[in-house]
Amino acid sequence: MTYVVTDNCIACKYTDCVEVCPVDCFYEGENTLVIHPDECIDCGVCEPECPADAIRPDTEPDMEKWVEFNRKYAEQWPVIVTKKDPLPEATERDGEEDKLKKYFIDAPGEGD
Repeated sequence: MTYVVTDNCIACKYTDCVEVCPVDCFYEGENTLVIHPDECIDCGVCEPECPADAIRPDTEPDMEKWVEFNRKYAEQWPVIVTKKDPLPEATERDGEEDKLKKYFIDAPGEGD
């Protein structure tokens, strides 16, 4: 099992989770975070720290796409180990639907 960041992190990017991670497996994109699934030790300490409830275990239904999403971007983005301020519109965007389609900013030339 691993934990993954899902779409509710997009456009919020709370970073409370990164400070509790004992193995530094969070990676930072412009408007979201991801967890490297091969580095995660399944301890689960990050999940309750997320104000947006965006961290889920991969054992939940339909998580395969999020495992691959997290793996792909963890291999491209820099590691993050210290808490930062969330994005300015985080409160308004928390819980919004279709955030991946609306707000995900992909690396140039990496379109899905």
